[in-house]
Amino acid sequence: MEKIKSLSVVIPVYNEEENIPKLYEELKEVLEKLPYEYEIIFVDDGSTDRTFQILEELAKKNPHVKVVRFRRNYGQTAAMYAGFQYASGDVVITMDGDLQNDPHDIPKLLEKINEGYDIVSGWRKDRKDPFLSRILPSKIANWIISKVTGVHLHDYGCTLKAYRKEVAKNFRLYGDMHRFLPAVAKSFGAKVTEVVVNHRPRLYGKSKYGIGRTIRVILDIFLVKFLNDYLNKPLYVFGPIGLLLMGLGFLIMLYLSVEKLFFGASIGGRPLLILGVLLFLSGLQLVSTGIIAEIIVRTYYESKQDVPYRVEKVLNFDQKEGKVKLGNQKG
Repeated sequence: MEKIKSLSVVIPVYNEEENIPKLYEELKEVLEKLPYEYEIIFVDDGSTDRTFQILEELAKKNPHVKVVRFRRNYGQTAAMYAGFQYASGDVVITMDGDLQNDPHDIPKLLEKINEGYDIVSGWRKDRKDPFLSRILPSKIANWIISKVTGVHLHDYGCTLKAYRKEVAKNFRLYGDMHRFLPAVAKSFGAKVTEVVVNHRPRLYGKSKYGIGRTIRVILDIFLVKFLNDYLNKPLYVFGPIGLLLMGLGFLIMLYLSVEKLFFGASIGGRPLLILGVLLFLSGLQLVSTGIIAEIIVRTYYESKQDVPYRVEKVLNFDQKEGKVKLGNQKG
């Protein structure tokens, strides 16, 4: 494992004008005490309040503060993905911009990274959120995700996480996939662990999440399972089911054919004949879908990659070199 020399702290924000100044001061205090170069990357996800103006002021005052502003609101996953792409630190720390994650937990995450882990996930053991609308759905979702993916974490929804650069740069994120990153990374061999972190009540602004988010989480669980186990072999998903249906349909039609040929039975108006034909054609369609999916997957890997967001403006990034330029540790 290479020794850590630099950190990138990625913070997606959306209408957090009241929280950003205090969060910046806390982060600066923590990061300047660490023996690493650092950058703080705020990704403004199309805020409509004074969030971007405040970030501009911070960027002018401190070259460690980098800002990526989206043209519109694309969601937290897209903001996280952009942060990963712009980050240049050896370790990428992600956290929320609402002050509920505690910057003083960052050294705790880095200790685990230095032990050899690729991802360290925060566990909000004593969570300061409403029980029915936030904590209970989260507990259910965490249990389901752990069972389905085989990666057992107490708190998938905690944004406070640390990633080694080589892991973070390999993610391609769409939809609402940010909460499943440990499970996705584990599928390609990353070492994942978690640590208990402090969680604070929201003081300013409104939460961007509600009970309806649970439905999207459940749908995404199926996607993660597919991505982990069958992304490179979709035929293995559709094929067995298709062959089973085709087999059942064939047996039904064989049985009816025997009745017709050897016993002279009338089979033209029997519902069983319709069922047999339907099963056979459905199975054939599923197998064909699997083959088409295989072709699409191969086309995807050979085609030009794109990103699910559009940037309006960036601040404090070295565009000439085509990469983020880290400042000195102090500044």
